[in-house]
Amino acid sequence: MSKHISLAPVNSEFMKLNFCSLSSGSSGNCYYVGNEFHGILIDAGISATSIRKFLKDMNISMQTIMGVLVTHNHSDHIKGLEVLTRKNHLPAFTTTKIWESILNPRIRISRDCIREIPMQKKFHLAGFDIEAFPVFHDAPETIGFHICAGDKKITIATDLGHICQTSAPYIKEANLLVIESNYDEEMLANGSYTYYLKARIQSDHGHLGNLQTSAFLAEIINDKLSHICLAHLSKNNNSPERALQTLLRTFSERGINLNDQQRISILNRYLPTEMIRLDE
Repeated sequence: MSKHISLAPVNSEFMKLNFCSLSSGSSGNCYYVGNEFHGILIDAGISATSIRKFLKDMNISMQTIMGVLVTHNHSDHIKGLEVLTRKNHLPAFTTTKIWESILNPRIRISRDCIREIPMQKKFHLAGFDIEAFPVFHDAPETIGFHICAGDKKITIATDLGHICQTSAPYIKEANLLVIESNYDEEMLANGSYTYYLKARIQSDHGHLGNLQTSAFLAEIINDKLSHICLAHLSKNNNSPERALQTLLRTFSERGINLNDQQRISILNRYLPTEMIRLDE
């Protein structure tokens, strides 16, 4: 496996930081972060064809994509990874342990595209300083990403059963936060899932529910957090309306008022969101 990645600091000319979700949910997850020159993908849980189409629709050339950051080995995060490495020759970045869990005879990742990254140590890619941090989920290893350009910061933390002391500081530093709000507690309890599956989802290594996410956001909300993006909503045990209502109700109960620059977005399961530009 190649271990050659740049640990150099970001060049000061790269100050723009743009974000778009291409897809978010158990059907597939893929996010775009870019500047005026280059971009990266976080996860490739939808088909490579869909990724290329969505980017083309936004006038983003695949030639500007410098790599894919991979959070863990579940299929809704790596479905398109094989094709992107073999046909588009995109390097893919994740930890040694996650690579060991991904690579098998059925998944033919191009060996030339494998990049190992350190945990909790900055590396440089596409004009960004990036740091991977651990989160708790039922995979061999799962990570979130903290992505910086100048003083602009994006944190992506999905697929986590609880927010631990290690991940919390990265989340609190974000100007744009992508955080899981996977299930509505009432819908899950009254739904058709088996007791075992419900327990797995609600465990400390499962997913965050609306109440958990909302309570945490109420604790850490600050003026520099301009965009909250609720991600990875369950198709069967949540809805955009419930996730948003829970968050707004929690804020109201705690006397929290958003300022004029703060926005809440619910990321779509199947379609790209509008581009969020942190330099504006």
